[in-house]
Amino acid sequence: MKNKTCIQRVLSFVVLSVMMGLMFHLSACSLNKNSQPIQEEALGIPRMIDLGSTMCIPCKEMEPILEELQIEYKDRLLIEFIDVTKNQDKSREYGINVIPTQIFFDEEGKEFFRHIGFFSKEDILKTFTDHGLEF
Repeated sequence: MKNKTCIQRVLSFVVLSVMMGLMFHLSACSLNKNSQPIQEEALGIPRMIDLGSTMCIPCKEMEPILEELQIEYKDRLLIEFIDVTKNQDKSREYGINVIPTQIFFDEEGKEFFRHIGFFSKEDILKTFTDHGLEF
């Protein structure tokens, strides 16, 4: 009888842990449907915001990629880095729970995709092209 109770407790803990992890993942990955369109001067140009920190290793690995994109796609793609340790209000505004988080916007300033973690240059560009945005 003790073994059955112990097994039930372990299974309950596992199920609860999985459910909590899934809820966290969904909240972190879900689109921010209530986000405001980006600033008017950026309309007409697709945009990606990378929210991270200068202390975070994956964020540091993203830095040269963001710089390359800024140079190679100047006037066709806006790339912005926001350090959430210095701009905590932006972290709350965009609902950031994990860094780095990349948020993708179309030409009209509407968010269409989020990614959490390191994201390669190729994957960033593919995300835009998969959503019909060409450079």
